[in-house]
Amino acid sequence: MADAAHYRERLSVPVRWWLIAAAAVVTLWVITAVPAGTIAGTAVGGVAAVLLIVLFLRYGGALVEVDADKFRAGRASIDRAYLGKAVALTGEDARSAFGRDCDPKAYLVLRSYLPGAVRVELTDPHDPTPYWLVATKHPEQLAAALTQSSVARS
Repeated sequence: MADAAHYRERLSVPVRWWLIAAAAVVTLWVITAVPAGTIAGTAVGGVAAVLLIVLFLRYGGALVEVDADKFRAGRASIDRAYLGKAVALTGEDARSAFGRDCDPKAYLVLRSYLPGAVRVELTDPHDPTPYWLVATKHPEQLAAALTQSSVARS
């Protein structure tokens, strides 16, 4: 069962973003169609809709996964052997970690619409990255999966 995931989450954008985007597309259609005609409005609205859909699917397609061998967050992955302490952050602690307390060398997977994050220290002496800071819907569960992974490997 080495390939079974201990934790898996897709950081998809919230529904309210899709609703706001739909309203923006309709607004663009109207402000273009009234003076320039429905064909121009449809072209502008269609291009805006396609761009927003691609943007939201790409931005919201980030995957956070802990399995038997690796920790993956966004486009990066790291072997479990190099994971140190994992700390769940919520509220002001999460905001500070992504803001004023953030190390510029840290690897960040920031999603402003998520309430929590997990900070994972790295133990690889050859990696200049001191820690990963990953936004998540479930910081306690992700930290627990990372802690289990780190302990299981020790």
